[in-house]
Amino acid sequence: MKSTKDQIYIDKVLSGDTNAFAFLVNRYKNMVFTLSVNMMKNREDAEEVAQDSFIKAYQKLHTFKSESKFSTWLYKIVYRNAISALRKKKIITIEIDSFVLDNLKSGADFPQIEGLKGEEQKKYVKKIIASLPETDAFLITLFYINENTVDEIEEITDLSKSNIKVKLFRLRKKLHQALSLLLKEEAKELL
Repeated sequence: MKSTKDQIYIDKVLSGDTNAFAFLVNRYKNMVFTLSVNMMKNREDAEEVAQDSFIKAYQKLHTFKSESKFSTWLYKIVYRNAISALRKKKIITIEIDSFVLDNLKSGADFPQIEGLKGEEQKKYVKKIIASLPETDAFLITLFYINENTVDEIEEITDLSKSNIKVKLFRLRKKLHQALSLLLKEEAKELL
């Protein structure tokens, strides 16, 4: 399950053409940065994690086995680097659950979510993802934005398939609730 184009450049790098790695960096830099930001919650730390991830990928490229996609292998490096950086910083996060439960009546449903245009939806979803704990934001980004499969996410995060499915199900509910609450609050501000 390898990308032929990626493999061509990987082979070039392994053959001594270090400049060929620039193709891989350019191809994956946006998603690596997005994943890093979602984990680290600030630009400076995310840039450091992204840079460290590419350095590590370059140094360990000889260990890449073409059994999976290069992107899956790279995102696993990003995930592990971000987790390590978070442990070093000992960042404390607040679960979105407590905020949602305190401010949202159970069973409330706001149909205006479906009425939003694409750009508006993206704006609100990005705002909510930014408020999620790091690993939750990482999972959402991999599955919904980058469209990785559950199998690929399992390989990246070392979580079981069933655990990933449960987390994604719960996260969908959190996103829906948080989005409903956010829209309700903005509607109040407008009135």
